[in-house]
Amino acid sequence: METVLIVIHLMVVLALVGLVLMQRSEGGGLGIGGGSGFMTARGAANALTRATGILAAAFFATSLALTVLARYTEQPIDILDRLPPQSGEQDGGNGSGAGVLDQLGGDDAPAPPADAGTAQPAAPAVPDAE
Repeated sequence: METVLIVIHLMVVLALVGLVLMQRSEGGGLGIGGGSGFMTARGAANALTRATGILAAAFFATSLALTVLARYTEQPIDILDRLPPQSGEQDGGNGSGAGVLDQLGGDDAPAPPADAGTAQPAAPAVPDAE
């Protein structure tokens, strides 16, 4: 159902963009336009305006339908629900225990290079410009 709505939504979007581009420019936008458009008759302008309104309503309807469908069909997975249950006491926020991101797992950080312990020359201090 969701795939059908997405396809309809995309077709409405493409048709809406095409209709907006076919409409006659009012002129004065960028100093261009105002010349002959694709359809310049008064009746054609009314038809394009009406079709644009109908497609805009269809766009809003499919957008709302997709939103409601996404909300009520499948519950989103919260990343914090994948945490293993905590055993024992909390560390009280003193920074000594593993944090939430450490508990989620994933690739470990690569080991530092062997010469990481050597002292690097410090950058020269910039004096205050006061």
